[in-house]
Amino acid sequence: MPNYTSPVLLTIGGKDQIILIGCDVVTSLDPLTGKTLWEAKGATTECVTSTVTDGTHVFTTGGYPKNHVSAVRADGSGKIDWENTTRVYVPSMLIRDGYLYAVQDGGSAVCWKADTGKQVWSGRLGGTFFASPVRVGDHVLAINEAGRTYVFRASPDGLKVEAENQLGTEAFASPVVCGNRVYLRVATTDGGKRQEWVYCVGK
Repeated sequence: MPNYTSPVLLTIGGKDQIILIGCDVVTSLDPLTGKTLWEAKGATTECVTSTVTDGTHVFTTGGYPKNHVSAVRADGSGKIDWENTTRVYVPSMLIRDGYLYAVQDGGSAVCWKADTGKQVWSGRLGGTFFASPVRVGDHVLAINEAGRTYVFRASPDGLKVEAENQLGTEAFASPVVCGNRVYLRVATTDGGKRQEWVYCVGK
C-alpha cells in the first residue's frame, strides 16, 4: 500500500514514541529498539502528513481512499475519540493550547477543539497548498503553491490574517524558522526557464 508519512518522535504519557500513520493504522514504536508498543486502527490507507499530539491523542489525516481526520487515543486502546471527513491530505497540522489547526490542500484554514473535534472556525486563505504551515509563537505562516505566504493567528477567536506576502511563483516546501529569520524555498519561471531559490527573510 502506498504511504508517504515521516516517522515522528513524540513524548506521550512521559514516554518517547515513534509514531507512524497510514496503511489503515496508527503505529507506535519504541525509538531505542523498534519494538511495536501499540497499533490501532484510526488512519486511512494513504497519508502524507507528519502527525501531532496533545499528549492524549495522536491526530491523523489522510486523503485516500477517503478524506479523514481523526483523534486516536495514544494509549494503545484503539479508541477513536472523534473523526471527520475534512480533506487535510498533504499539509501537516499544528496544535496549540488545546486547539488543532489545519490548512487544507484546497486553501481553507480550520480550527478544531483538540479533545472533542468540535469545529471552532473555518475560513478561506486562497490558492492551493502543498507545504505545511509553521507556527511561530501565536502566529502561523502558510505558503501556498503560488508562493503567497499568509500570516494568521493561532487563536480560537477566528481566522485573522495579519499579513500576506508574495515571493516567487511556485512553492512546495514548508518555511523554516530559526531565531528571527525565515527561510523559504520557492521557484520562478522566466522565459520558460524554471529557477529555484532559497531566501532568508529577517534581520
